Amino acid sequence: MENTINSSATHFIVNSLTKSIVEHQLEPGAKLSEQKLADQFGVSRTLIRQAFFQLSQNRLIRMEPARGAFVAAPSVNEAKQVFAVRRMLEAEMTRAFIKEVTPTKIKALKRHVAMEKSAVAQDDVPGRTELLGDFHVRMAELMGNNVLAQMLVDLISRCSLITLMYQSASAAEHSNAEHEAIVNALAAKDETLAVQLMDEHLQHVFDNLSFAR
Repeated sequence: MENTINSSATHFIVNSLTKSIVEHQLEPGAKLSEQKLADQFGVSRTLIRQAFFQLSQNRLIRMEPARGAFVAAPSVNEAKQVFAVRRMLEAEMTRAFIKEVTPTKIKALKRHVAMEKSAVAQDDVPGRTELLGDFHVRMAELMGNNVLAQMLVDLISRCSLITLMYQSASAAEHSNAEHEAIVNALAAKDETLAVQLMDEHLQHVFDNLSFAR
């Protein structure tokens, strides 16, 4: 019972800190104090450390030995490199997906796209960011390629903070619409169009990140 309560408290802290980072209440590079946060949330420092670990796994904060935890500072250059790798990787993934496409796989992707649309409509920023990124991972999972899925999880997490902080609601809506178009091309087994739409989609996501914010 205690573990369940602790897990729930950690989840709440992670969500609260994510929201603060996304809304710039906590600026990139800001130092996070274990004791202050423990007092603020009325929990032990152990739970704060658990939350820090989860946030560091999502690359929202960075842990520095002997210095503590800091809000991650997004690098535009890193984002460029990540998106370049993703465009190369996901073009081949799209080609491979077409070769083994089934109605069941298309149905699963359409269900995912519907969840994205709901999160965008509700202005659920962390939720929509996670779902929009997971669309690409879902394609790899449906192919049964766990290695590719894990590679995409890592690549997407490397730019998750940038996407969270710099993607506007309208850009997120466009991403959802582009995912829908990709699924339709996959369903039609139109390899040329599907690869083109995937490449343009990833370029659009990067181009629409408002770094000036």
